[in-house]
Amino acid sequence: MEKNKLEYTVKIEGKEWEEAIDKAFVEANKKAKIDGFRPGKAPKEVFIKKYGEESLWLDAADHVLQSAYTKMLDEHKDLELVAQPDVAIKAISKEYVEFNFILITKPEVKLNKYKKLGVKKEEVNVTKEEIDKAILDMRNKYAENVTKEGTLENNDIAIIDFEGFKDGVAFEGGKGENYSLTIGSNTFIPGFEEQLIGMKNGEEREIKVTFPEDYHAEDLKGQEATFKVKLNEIKQVVIPELNKDFFDDLGMEGITDEESLRKQVEENIKAHKEHHAEDHFIDELLEEGIKNMEVEVPDVMIEEELNRMIRQYEENLKMQGLTLAQFYQFTNSDEAALKDQMREEAEKRVKSRLLLEEITKLEKIDVTDEEAEKEAEDLATKYNMKKDEFLKLFGGIEMVKYDLEMRKAIDVLKENN
Repeated sequence: MEKNKLEYTVKIEGKEWEEAIDKAFVEANKKAKIDGFRPGKAPKEVFIKKYGEESLWLDAADHVLQSAYTKMLDEHKDLELVAQPDVAIKAISKEYVEFNFILITKPEVKLNKYKKLGVKKEEVNVTKEEIDKAILDMRNKYAENVTKEGTLENNDIAIIDFEGFKDGVAFEGGKGENYSLTIGSNTFIPGFEEQLIGMKNGEEREIKVTFPEDYHAEDLKGQEATFKVKLNEIKQVVIPELNKDFFDDLGMEGITDEESLRKQVEENIKAHKEHHAEDHFIDELLEEGIKNMEVEVPDVMIEEELNRMIRQYEENLKMQGLTLAQFYQFTNSDEAALKDQMREEAEKRVKSRLLLEEITKLEKIDVTDEEAEKEAEDLATKYNMKKDEFLKLFGGIEMVKYDLEMRKAIDVLKENN
């Protein structure tokens, strides 16, 4: 047929086909309604006289389909199939059934160049500013809100009662009690927070503001309003000092002073950057390798990758308490729209696999049974699982082998660039 598509016919006949028809008869006879006989007790010739022998053929074909599929695979062990074959009944009779299989094979891949691609790994550096920011973020996690005397200042937390009025009439949604507002957060209407600065505990104040033109409530867009505000309490965010109490609270092994903390933070940032740089390096190598690769990818390979990506996306949504149907509803989209968004990435993934698979052939990369078994044991231990449980989830030892082959092919790319 067309490129990467083969047509193959399998005939099932003789004793195997006769037994399949007999099995179909036994199942159909249990449901048959024939006068004078209980379900399942009518003789075959009586059943056939009423329903016709051809009524059994399709069910019989279902019984031998797996056998035909196995026969087809056994005779085509040399072919690399990239999708489940499409199957149809080509002919059927009392003597035989013929199945027509459409096989999609792996496309031919030509690598013009996969070494010396000119891709360089990014050099990783950690700056003093990055260390300072990371340590400040850690200190902020242990910050405490402490009651403050005096006047309200920027960055303080104001505990307020408030009520809003337009033309002297209170409006819906404009009232709150003991509301916690960080001054300078810009979470309220523009101008509101600034006018609270300087207030003291227990003080009441009227402030005037103008709602933005794009405000969500139609009756308040661009309108002037007055808020009556009472300040109940002022709280100040107190960030801990770099002292023994702070290091004890951190609970990090070996961290007893600022110097040891800075060293550990630098190592953590560097490790994170190295990991990111490594991923980026591999991505660029794959992109360059794909540019230098000639291949016509069958649509079915892209479609199967899209289906895998949709299933993974669905699992991720479940972790957030959402279903795929809810996602489509919230985003006013559907599976076709989601696949359109993912199509470019799906094509890239398929081409990356074809690239790496071809490298494994050219470089004669092989993974032994011992390597695969050890890898399975290590991964099972890492994920705190029994080896058999891990292999069942991962797809078996052959998938472990394949994964190792892909990683070795990536190593070839890295070592030669």
